[in-house]
Amino acid sequence: MNGLLSGRNQKIAGLAAGFAITICAMLASIVWGYVDTSWKNVIETLTNFSGATEHLVIRDLRIPRAFVGASVGASLGIAGVLLQAITRNPLADTGIFGINAGAAFFIVCAVTFFPLSSMNGFVWIAFLGAAVSGVAVYALGSLGRNGLNPLKVTLAGAAVSATASSFTSGLLTVNEKSLQEVLFWLTGSVEGRKMEMLLMVLPFMAVAWIGALLVAGQVNTLLLGEDAAKGLGQKTHLVKLCMGALIIVLAGSCVAIAGPIGFIGLIIPHLSRFLVGNDIRWVIPYSAFLGAILLLAADIAARFVAMPKELPIGVMTAFIGAPFFIYIARKGWANR
Repeated sequence: MNGLLSGRNQKIAGLAAGFAITICAMLASIVWGYVDTSWKNVIETLTNFSGATEHLVIRDLRIPRAFVGASVGASLGIAGVLLQAITRNPLADTGIFGINAGAAFFIVCAVTFFPLSSMNGFVWIAFLGAAVSGVAVYALGSLGRNGLNPLKVTLAGAAVSATASSFTSGLLTVNEKSLQEVLFWLTGSVEGRKMEMLLMVLPFMAVAWIGALLVAGQVNTLLLGEDAAKGLGQKTHLVKLCMGALIIVLAGSCVAIAGPIGFIGLIIPHLSRFLVGNDIRWVIPYSAFLGAILLLAADIAARFVAMPKELPIGVMTAFIGAPFFIYIARKGWANR
């Protein structure tokens, strides 16, 4: 499939535009919200901080929130590309892969059985849960003589997701305290996240971003078909293992800091392929920028939909993603 942007120069220009729009979205995220601020306040905060309320909001809340939103959106976009490639499923998302549900289950377990209330503690527990669930999906999907294949890994992800969600619901039913402490986190949000929290997971994200770009050429070969890839000398099992590890790191980092945000990893790869075609070497960087832009836009919208209350981002992305999911599902069924 050829994308809307067919020439190399057009694609490079598109990346530059994506970077510029991402920066604009981050600046808009810093300025717009319940507390009235302005571009002048932002400049004063960065150059001549006075401790005024507007300056504190910008420095301690808005700036970290913008960076967290952009990082999480970019990571979810890239994770979606790799996940749809490894499963050959256009409906694949980190929710289907079981990572979101596994992280949520570990968080609820920690709150229920241990005196855990620090968000910093949530970060590492959620990352562990995401990693364990991802490894479980990969292991279950690799059982049998034929090893890992798209159908088996998708079914394994659905099974792990359903199991973890059921256990999570059971724990929340018997422990209302856990429900009150983690409910907002379970719906997905970047509100209240500190820069220190982002710095805890950013190294993992950065390594995975680079790794995704490095493996992109091998993913292109794998998409030709496993037999064709093996005929070209590719060790497909190693490529799949690398892709699975990158998905776990990317999605796990996102869930750890922002909770289980759905549909970004579903929507963004399709938008990227519409723009630049099926070449993963271009789809990955485009998905990073588009993911950041979409999540930042959803976060900004969430501040105004129910003012003075604020909706979790997960609600906004579900509002956007559910119709898209139905469209892709119907399109896929029609093309069968």
